[in-house]
Amino acid sequence: MKLLNYLKTNSKGKIKAIEVLEEIGFDEVTEISNSELVSGFGVIFISEPLDNADGKIIRGKTKTIIKVNSLISYPKRIRFVIAHELGHHFLHDKLEIHTDNSKTLNWFNVENQAKRGLQEYEANDFASELLMPEAVFRKFIEYKPFSPSLVKEISTRFQTSLTSVVYKLISLDAYPLLVVFISDGVVRYWRKSSDLKGWLKDITKLPPPEDSVAKEYIDAEYDFVYKGNEKAQEIDRSTWFKLYENQEDSEFMEYCIPTKSYKTIISIIWEA
Repeated sequence: MKLLNYLKTNSKGKIKAIEVLEEIGFDEVTEISNSELVSGFGVIFISEPLDNADGKIIRGKTKTIIKVNSLISYPKRIRFVIAHELGHHFLHDKLEIHTDNSKTLNWFNVENQAKRGLQEYEANDFASELLMPEAVFRKFIEYKPFSPSLVKEISTRFQTSLTSVVYKLISLDAYPLLVVFISDGVVRYWRKSSDLKGWLKDITKLPPPEDSVAKEYIDAEYDFVYKGNEKAQEIDRSTWFKLYENQEDSEFMEYCIPTKSYKTIISIIWEA
């Protein structure tokens, strides 16, 4: 928890992204293509197949190269990988050759961040602010209620991954949410908005509750169980939260984003 608490207060990546946006005179970079975004900072951009890697940064004496795996099938993920590598470019000048994959790029893999230091969190934080500047982001979601469709709408608006959108929402306390990250059937990370009242069960390193939507996705081997308007499912408060003495149960909602190839689930819980 000490690491998690420190990560919450580490704004080095975000601050650098704000500085970069101010230097180039842009409120946001959404309309700038991937190659233009990278080359605009004097970095060489290469898209090609990479073995066991999503992105790579190679720092030479006079030039820096950013490579992105051309086999990534989701353009929004490619966009986030590029922004992450730019984070390394601006923040970590001692990295001469560095490779990133699903573990280093994962917002919620706190254990891996602890092993590799703070550089992956800082690069992610940089990417988040570069692609979704807070002021523009808050204006876009203003007066909009939270829903699964909003997550997709934000992803499309800012051309970035669903995972990065979820982390942006929870890190800004934009809505009263509980976000749980599950890998290989076990809860690895959770974070609750300060506005969401409740006493969370001790769930870290345990399987998700039997009556949770997340458990349904695990049983379905990470295939999409619910689609369209059914993505948000009704659950009880007691599914994820402990009830105080004499407290009545109440209705909550749960929405899951599974990734079959990585056997991960991001579960978002909020009060109905």
